[in-house]
Amino acid sequence: MKVKLLSVRTHERKVQLRFPFRFGVVSLEQAPQIFVEARVLREDGSEGLGMSAEMLVPKWFDKNPELSNEENFNDLRQSLRMVSGQYLSQGEFKTTFELSIENYQQQIRSGALAGMNPLVASFGPALLDRAVLDGVCRMEGVSFWEAIRGNLPGFCFHPVFTDLEGWDWDDFLSRLHPLDEIHARHTVGLEDPITGSDLHTRNRQNDGLPETLEEVIAAYGNRYFKIKVCGELDKDLARLEKISRILDRYSGCRITLDGNEQYQEIEQVLEFSEEIQKRSSLRGFWEAVAFLEQPLHRDRAFDNRIDRNRLGRPVIIDESDQEFSSFCEAREVGYSGVSSKSCKGFYKSLINLARCQAWNEKAGAETFFMSGEDLTTQPGLATQQDLALVAILGINHVERNGHHYVCGFADTTQEEQENFLKDHPSLYTDLEGPVRLKIRKGLLDLRSLGGIGFASSVLPDVGSRKLGIELFR
Repeated sequence: MKVKLLSVRTHERKVQLRFPFRFGVVSLEQAPQIFVEARVLREDGSEGLGMSAEMLVPKWFDKNPELSNEENFNDLRQSLRMVSGQYLSQGEFKTTFELSIENYQQQIRSGALAGMNPLVASFGPALLDRAVLDGVCRMEGVSFWEAIRGNLPGFCFHPVFTDLEGWDWDDFLSRLHPLDEIHARHTVGLEDPITGSDLHTRNRQNDGLPETLEEVIAAYGNRYFKIKVCGELDKDLARLEKISRILDRYSGCRITLDGNEQYQEIEQVLEFSEEIQKRSSLRGFWEAVAFLEQPLHRDRAFDNRIDRNRLGRPVIIDESDQEFSSFCEAREVGYSGVSSKSCKGFYKSLINLARCQAWNEKAGAETFFMSGEDLTTQPGLATQQDLALVAILGINHVERNGHHYVCGFADTTQEEQENFLKDHPSLYTDLEGPVRLKIRKGLLDLRSLGGIGFASSVLPDVGSRKLGIELFR
């Protein structure tokens, strides 16, 4: 199926966090969520509307300390404006994959001229591609999962990823089967309270939701956790010991450690790993660690070889996954995996999944893998589209932090909350407050995401949101 983009319209709403979320160099307290509406034209003259949503998060896409949060927001908006102009200028009907991949290099070049790194430049296409495919799925009357398994986007070989020349996309995609449920991997931010005694420095929220790690486990039953580390050895070790005393009470825990680019040299990462392994108090904790995520700064991440044997655990890239070629570069220096994030583009995620399969088949072992990570996706369209993607990638646990730091649909209308709850009763709950994610025994039930559209059987009410970009063919 081939289409043209007719128009792009964005709306924004302010998202206020329950309490600060500290990751890397920033403590996030509030940020806008942007909603994208894309109207597409099919060759038969029919039109369709699709949507996507994502938080504009500062100091992750670009961690330059000289840029203000508002400058970060504006760069992300400009990335979306640039790619919208490119897609709208296309004269021929194209598959949704062609529309994206054939404009990719121009978007990276235009972003560089505007002072954007590739992660910032890719944010716009990541959002717009989801909205465009959502519109196509709605016109065709199929779900995202059906669209991917039937290759509705039109995946094919392109010189942007020459390593997959000859890959049978139709066969590969047809064999993907979305998971019905996924473990919610709870993020423990650098300022998050571990026990009740940690709350003395601030007042409780009294919003009916858990705050400490102890309370989170009691409320949701999580057994998968993502723990942020700051790169200061003594401080990190003391904090991990405190967290370990909580997690050691529960069997079956799995842990990932996220460095968020806080280490300058690989030797620091090795020292961190070795010190954890030396401590008897962290023996059970280390056994539960699945992988390390992006410990080194993206500018240095590929400068040294990653020795999995010395580190004791595989290492994946996240912020270093800036371009389509990044995972290939990472593999050459010893990285084992790469993160999937909707804000980096679902086409990239599926291409990287194909790479994992191709490389593992060649190696004869399950060496390469993908993880599902979050960038504070909010309940509603953003969370649903990311979960639908992770489900068809076959990843059985995903970082979910937006539901913890923001009180669900609290800032939306009652009607919108009720609409989402009605269509997704297994994914959301309204017990004791606003509609929010339903996590039971640490699991998210994803079966309702198989409706028509890109996990968008219900669309958010954007009428009351602030109007942003408006572009037309």
